[in-house]
Amino acid sequence: MGGVLVTKLVLISSLVLNAMFILRCSSLQSNHPRLEGNEIDRQALLAIKAQIQHDPNRVMKSWNDSIHFCQWHGVTCSQRHQQRVSMLNLSSQGLAGSISPHIGNLSFLRVLNLKNNSFTHQIPPQIGHLHRLQVLHLNNNSLTGTIPVNISNCFQLYFLNLGVNNLVGKIPLRLGSLSKLRTFVLQLNNLTGEIPPSLGNLSSLETFSVVTNNLEGSIPSSLCQLKKITFFYLDSNRLSGIIPSCIYNLSGIVGFSVTQNQIQGSLPPNLSNHY
Repeated sequence: MGGVLVTKLVLISSLVLNAMFILRCSSLQSNHPRLEGNEIDRQALLAIKAQIQHDPNRVMKSWNDSIHFCQWHGVTCSQRHQQRVSMLNLSSQGLAGSISPHIGNLSFLRVLNLKNNSFTHQIPPQIGHLHRLQVLHLNNNSLTGTIPVNISNCFQLYFLNLGVNNLVGKIPLRLGSLSKLRTFVLQLNNLTGEIPPSLGNLSSLETFSVVTNNLEGSIPSSLCQLKKITFFYLDSNRLSGIIPSCIYNLSGIVGFSVTQNQIQGSLPPNLSNHY
Protein backbone atom coordinates (compact mmCIF):
# COMPACT_ATOMS: atom_id res chain seq x y z
CA MET A 1 0.00 0.00 0.00
CA GLY A 2 2.85 2.37 0.91
CA GLY A 3 4.58 1.59 -2.40
CA VAL A 4 1.48 2.53 -4.36
CA LEU A 5 1.23 5.84 -2.48
CA VAL A 6 4.87 6.65 -3.21
CA THR A 7 4.32 5.84 -6.89
CA LYS A 8 1.33 8.18 -7.03
CA LEU A 9 3.28 10.96 -5.34
CA VAL A 10 6.16 10.55 -7.79
CA LEU A 11 3.68 10.65 -10.70
CA ILE A 12 1.99 13.80 -9.37
CA SER A 13 5.37 15.47 -8.81
CA SER A 14 6.38 14.60 -12.36
CA LEU A 15 3.17 16.10 -13.78
CA VAL A 16 3.65 19.28 -11.75
CA LEU A 17 7.24 19.64 -12.93
CA ASN A 18 6.18 19.09 -16.55
CA ALA A 19 3.46 21.74 -16.22
CA MET A 20 5.95 24.19 -14.70
CA PHE A 21 8.40 23.49 -17.53
CA ILE A 22 5.73 24.14 -20.17
CA LEU A 23 4.70 27.39 -18.48
CA ARG A 24 8.35 28.43 -18.26
CA CYS A 25 8.88 27.73 -21.97
CA SER A 26 5.74 29.67 -22.85
CA SER A 27 6.99 32.61 -20.78
CA LEU A 28 10.36 32.54 -22.55
CA GLN A 29 8.68 32.40 -25.95
CA SER A 30 6.38 35.32 -25.19
CA ASN A 31 9.41 37.44 -24.24
CA HIS A 32 11.30 36.59 -27.42
CA PRO A 33 10.81 39.20 -30.18
CA ARG A 34 10.72 36.56 -32.93
CA LEU A 35 7.80 34.74 -31.33
CA GLU A 36 5.67 37.73 -30.38
CA GLY A 37 2.87 39.11 -32.47
CA ASN A 38 1.58 37.81 -35.75
CA GLU A 39 4.04 35.48 -37.45
CA ILE A 40 2.39 35.85 -40.85
CA ASP A 41 2.99 39.60 -40.86
CA ARG A 42 6.57 39.20 -39.65
CA GLN A 43 7.39 36.65 -42.34
CA ALA A 44 5.77 38.85 -45.01
CA LEU A 45 7.93 41.81 -43.96
CA LEU A 46 11.07 39.67 -44.06
CA ALA A 47 10.15 38.51 -47.56
CA ILE A 48 9.73 42.16 -48.61
CA LYS A 49 13.16 42.95 -47.14
CA ALA A 50 14.71 40.03 -49.04
CA GLN A 51 13.63 41.55 -52.38
CA ILE A 52 15.33 44.89 -51.69
CA GLN A 53 18.75 44.88 -53.33
CA HIS A 54 19.85 48.45 -52.67
CA ASP A 55 19.29 50.35 -49.43
CA PRO A 56 21.53 53.45 -49.37
CA ASN A 57 19.97 54.87 -46.20
CA ARG A 58 20.12 51.51 -44.41
CA VAL A 59 16.48 51.74 -43.43
CA MET A 60 16.28 47.94 -43.45
CA LYS A 61 18.90 47.73 -40.70
CA SER A 62 16.18 47.90 -38.04
CA TRP A 63 14.31 44.98 -39.64
CA ASN A 64 15.82 42.31 -37.40
CA ASP A 65 14.88 40.19 -34.40
CA SER A 66 16.34 42.53 -31.80
CA ILE A 67 13.12 44.57 -31.74
CA HIS A 68 9.46 43.82 -32.42
CA PHE A 69 8.48 44.16 -36.08
CA CYS A 70 5.94 46.86 -35.18
CA GLN A 71 8.95 49.03 -34.33
CA TRP A 72 10.76 48.44 -37.62
CA HIS A 73 11.44 51.51 -39.75
CA GLY A 74 8.39 52.42 -41.85
CA VAL A 75 6.11 49.87 -40.17
CA THR A 76 3.00 50.92 -38.24
CA CYS A 77 0.79 48.41 -36.50
CA SER A 78 -2.93 48.75 -35.87
CA GLN A 79 -4.11 49.93 -32.47
CA ARG A 80 -7.37 48.10 -32.87
CA HIS A 81 -5.85 44.86 -34.18
CA GLN A 82 -2.68 44.66 -32.13
CA GLN A 83 0.49 43.41 -33.81
CA ARG A 84 -1.04 43.52 -37.29
CA VAL A 85 0.64 45.81 -39.82
CA SER A 86 -1.70 48.62 -40.91
CA MET A 87 0.78 50.91 -42.71
CA LEU A 88 4.02 50.38 -44.61
CA ASN A 89 5.71 53.66 -45.53
CA LEU A 90 9.12 53.38 -47.21
CA SER A 91 8.80 56.40 -49.48
CA SER A 92 11.80 58.39 -50.75
CA GLN A 93 14.46 56.05 -49.38
CA GLY A 94 16.35 55.26 -52.58
CA LEU A 95 15.33 51.61 -52.35
CA ALA A 96 15.87 49.35 -55.37
CA GLY A 97 14.61 45.86 -56.04
CA SER A 98 11.21 44.31 -56.66
CA ILE A 99 8.02 44.28 -54.61
CA SER A 100 7.58 40.88 -53.03
CA PRO A 101 4.33 38.98 -53.73
CA HIS A 102 4.22 38.37 -49.97
CA ILE A 103 2.93 41.94 -49.64
CA GLY A 104 -0.47 40.33 -50.16
CA ASN A 105 -0.15 38.54 -46.81
CA LEU A 106 -0.33 41.80 -44.84
CA SER A 107 -4.09 41.41 -44.68
CA PHE A 108 -4.66 44.33 -42.29
CA LEU A 109 -2.71 46.82 -44.42
CA ARG A 110 -4.51 50.10 -45.04
CA VAL A 111 -1.69 52.26 -46.42
CA LEU A 112 1.12 51.14 -48.75
CA ASN A 113 3.53 53.92 -49.66
CA LEU A 114 6.59 53.00 -51.74
CA LYS A 115 6.74 56.14 -53.86
CA ASN A 116 9.93 57.91 -54.94
CA ASN A 117 12.17 54.84 -55.01
CA SER A 118 13.64 52.62 -57.74
CA PHE A 119 11.46 49.52 -57.56
CA THR A 120 11.42 47.48 -60.77
CA HIS A 121 9.56 44.50 -62.22
CA GLN A 122 5.79 44.15 -62.12
CA ILE A 123 3.28 45.21 -59.51
CA PRO A 124 2.50 41.92 -57.75
CA PRO A 125 -1.12 40.90 -58.37
CA GLN A 126 -1.23 39.73 -54.75
CA ILE A 127 -1.91 43.36 -53.84
CA GLY A 128 -5.46 42.47 -54.79
CA HIS A 129 -5.62 40.37 -51.60
CA LEU A 130 -5.45 43.53 -49.49
CA HIS A 131 -9.17 44.06 -48.98
CA ARG A 132 -8.61 46.71 -46.30
CA LEU A 133 -6.22 48.80 -48.42
CA GLN A 134 -7.23 52.45 -48.69
CA VAL A 135 -4.10 54.22 -50.00
CA LEU A 136 -1.69 52.89 -52.63
CA HIS A 137 1.36 55.03 -53.54
CA LEU A 138 3.62 53.31 -56.09
CA ASN A 139 4.41 56.42 -58.14
CA ASN A 140 7.89 57.56 -59.16
CA ASN A 141 9.51 54.14 -59.50
CA SER A 142 10.54 52.00 -62.47
CA LEU A 143 7.75 49.42 -62.34
CA THR A 144 6.99 47.50 -65.52
CA GLY A 145 4.31 45.17 -66.80
CA THR A 146 0.57 45.76 -66.74
CA ILE A 147 -1.74 47.12 -64.07
CA PRO A 148 -3.04 44.08 -62.14
CA VAL A 149 -6.74 43.63 -62.80
CA ASN A 150 -7.41 42.40 -59.29
CA ILE A 151 -6.50 45.74 -57.72
CA SER A 152 -10.25 46.11 -58.23
CA ASN A 153 -10.62 43.72 -55.27
CA CYS A 154 -9.26 46.46 -52.99
CA PHE A 155 -12.77 47.85 -52.69
CA GLN A 156 -11.84 50.21 -49.81
CA LEU A 157 -9.29 52.03 -51.97
CA TYR A 158 -9.74 55.79 -52.20
CA PHE A 159 -6.24 56.84 -53.35
CA LEU A 160 -4.40 55.15 -56.23
CA ASN A 161 -1.25 56.62 -57.75
CA LEU A 162 0.76 54.51 -60.21
CA GLY A 163 2.18 57.50 -62.08
CA VAL A 164 5.74 57.91 -63.38
CA ASN A 165 6.61 54.27 -64.02
CA ASN A 166 7.02 52.10 -67.11
CA LEU A 167 3.63 50.40 -67.05
CA VAL A 168 2.22 49.06 -70.32
CA GLY A 169 -1.05 47.60 -71.56
CA LYS A 170 -4.58 48.81 -71.06
CA ILE A 171 -6.35 50.38 -68.11
CA PRO A 172 -8.32 47.44 -66.64
CA LEU A 173 -12.08 47.77 -67.11
CA ARG A 174 -12.72 46.40 -63.64
CA LEU A 175 -11.10 49.39 -61.96
CA GLY A 176 -14.43 51.08 -62.62
CA SER A 177 -15.81 49.13 -59.66
CA LEU A 178 -13.71 51.07 -57.11
CA SER A 179 -16.66 53.17 -55.98
CA LYS A 180 -14.71 54.87 -53.13
CA LEU A 181 -11.82 56.00 -55.32
CA ARG A 182 -11.19 59.75 -55.07
CA THR A 183 -7.73 60.05 -56.64
CA PHE A 184 -6.70 58.03 -59.70
CA VAL A 185 -3.33 58.90 -61.25
CA LEU A 186 -1.66 56.97 -64.07
CA GLN A 187 0.37 59.75 -65.66
CA LEU A 188 3.75 59.28 -67.36
CA ASN A 189 3.55 55.60 -68.23
CA ASN A 190 3.29 53.70 -71.53
CA LEU A 191 -0.37 52.72 -71.33
CA THR A 192 -2.27 51.99 -74.52
CA GLY A 193 -5.85 51.33 -75.59
CA GLU A 194 -8.90 53.42 -74.80
CA ILE A 195 -10.10 55.07 -71.63
CA PRO A 196 -12.58 52.48 -70.30
CA PRO A 197 -16.18 53.78 -70.20
CA SER A 198 -16.51 51.87 -66.89
CA LEU A 199 -14.49 54.63 -65.19
CA GLY A 200 -17.68 56.68 -65.36
CA ASN A 201 -18.85 54.54 -62.43
CA LEU A 202 -16.24 56.08 -60.11
CA SER A 203 -18.84 58.27 -58.47
CA SER A 204 -16.45 59.54 -55.75
CA LEU A 205 -13.63 60.49 -58.14
CA GLU A 206 -12.14 63.96 -57.68
CA THR A 207 -8.77 63.72 -59.47
CA PHE A 208 -8.12 61.84 -62.70
CA SER A 209 -4.82 62.11 -64.58
CA VAL A 210 -3.56 59.96 -67.44
CA VAL A 211 -1.16 62.59 -68.81
CA THR A 212 1.63 61.38 -71.14
CA ASN A 213 0.63 57.89 -72.17
CA ASN A 214 -0.35 56.37 -75.51
CA LEU A 215 -4.10 56.24 -74.97
CA GLU A 216 -6.28 56.46 -78.06
CA GLY A 217 -9.91 56.59 -79.05
CA SER A 218 -12.43 59.16 -77.93
CA ILE A 219 -13.19 60.55 -74.50
CA PRO A 220 -16.08 58.38 -73.28
CA SER A 221 -19.25 60.32 -72.52
CA SER A 222 -19.70 58.15 -69.42
CA LEU A 223 -17.09 60.35 -67.71
CA CYS A 224 -19.82 63.00 -67.55
CA GLN A 225 -21.16 60.99 -64.61
CA LEU A 226 -18.16 62.05 -62.49
CA LYS A 227 -20.10 64.75 -60.65
CA LYS A 228 -17.37 65.24 -58.02
CA ILE A 229 -14.47 65.56 -60.46
CA THR A 230 -12.19 68.54 -59.77
CA PHE A 231 -8.99 67.84 -61.74
CA PHE A 232 -9.32 66.18 -65.14
CA TYR A 233 -6.07 65.81 -67.12
CA LEU A 234 -5.77 63.87 -70.39
CA ASP A 235 -2.80 65.71 -71.95
CA SER A 236 -0.23 64.17 -74.29
CA ASN A 237 -1.97 61.06 -75.54
CA ARG A 238 -3.44 60.04 -78.91
CA LEU A 239 -7.06 60.78 -78.12
CA SER A 240 -9.31 61.79 -80.98
CA GLY A 241 -12.88 62.81 -81.64
CA ILE A 242 -14.59 65.65 -79.81
CA ILE A 243 -14.96 66.53 -76.16
CA PRO A 244 -18.40 65.31 -75.03
CA SER A 245 -20.53 68.42 -74.48
CA CYS A 246 -21.78 67.06 -71.16
CA ILE A 247 -18.26 67.46 -69.76
CA TYR A 248 -18.92 71.21 -69.67
CA ASN A 249 -21.72 70.64 -67.19
CA LEU A 250 -19.32 69.33 -64.55
CA SER A 251 -19.29 72.52 -62.53
CA GLY A 252 -16.79 71.28 -59.93
CA ILE A 253 -13.86 71.17 -62.37
CA VAL A 254 -11.06 73.63 -61.59
CA GLY A 255 -8.36 71.96 -63.70
CA PHE A 256 -9.10 70.58 -67.17
CA SER A 257 -6.64 69.87 -70.01
CA VAL A 258 -6.68 67.75 -73.17
CA THR A 259 -3.76 69.41 -74.97
CA GLN A 260 -1.41 67.52 -77.30
CA ASN A 261 -4.01 65.07 -78.52
CA GLN A 262 -5.93 64.85 -81.78
CA ILE A 263 -9.13 66.31 -80.37
CA GLN A 264 -11.33 68.10 -82.90
CA GLY A 265 -14.09 70.68 -82.67
CA SER A 266 -14.19 73.91 -80.72
CA LEU A 267 -14.85 74.93 -77.15
CA PRO A 268 -18.23 76.51 -76.39
CA PRO A 269 -18.10 80.34 -76.25
CA ASN A 270 -19.78 80.39 -72.85
CA LEU A 271 -17.26 78.00 -71.28
CA SER A 272 -16.31 80.55 -68.63
CA ASN A 273 -19.90 80.46 -67.40
CA HIS A 274 -19.57 76.75 -66.69
CA TYR A 275 -16.40 76.96 -64.55
